[in-house]
Amino acid sequence: MYGYDVETKVQSSQWVSETSPRSNKSRQARSHVKVILTVFFYSEGVVHYEFLPQGRTANKEYYLEVMQRLREAVRKKRPDAWRKNRWMLQHDNAPSQSSFLVREFLARHATTVLPQAPYSPDLAPADFVLFPKVKSTLKGRSFESIEAIKTNSLAHSCSIPKTAFQECFRTLKKRWQRCIQSRGEYFEGDKAE
Repeated sequence: MYGYDVETKVQSSQWVSETSPRSNKSRQARSHVKVILTVFFYSEGVVHYEFLPQGRTANKEYYLEVMQRLREAVRKKRPDAWRKNRWMLQHDNAPSQSSFLVREFLARHATTVLPQAPYSPDLAPADFVLFPKVKSTLKGRSFESIEAIKTNSLAHSCSIPKTAFQECFRTLKKRWQRCIQSRGEYFEGDKAE
């Protein structure tokens, strides 16, 4: 999440009459100030989130700490799924997430991990539902501080309705089926549905 991310063309478009002079727009750039948000969710909403601390790298040691905190969040927020070990984790193929250290930790705790096909962002629910929804509401807005970025991005993440999360997993199922039908070949966004 950026301190300022430029608006999309659709967001910056304006209705004008045919006789109106064409408006000039200055070229804008996204800010260098940013925060990294990690979010875990299921069909009912957000289970756990955290921001990468300033000056820290999202490496395997950091992600292992995130996994430890995620397990505690699942235990508290989804006690039935925790007791019966009926929760699964799907993350992408980032080196920190697919490292031996993290895989060994998840195996030791009998955490079911759904495999992620390589080079398949279309199968990552955060990439096709959560982050686009949050980022589209924040584009074109300027934030004065890192705390303001965190507060706003978190508020928008947690305000996504339950029905959107449920639709996300229905879409994921369709995309998985499409991936199987195409024998793992790459396909893009809406073509998946």
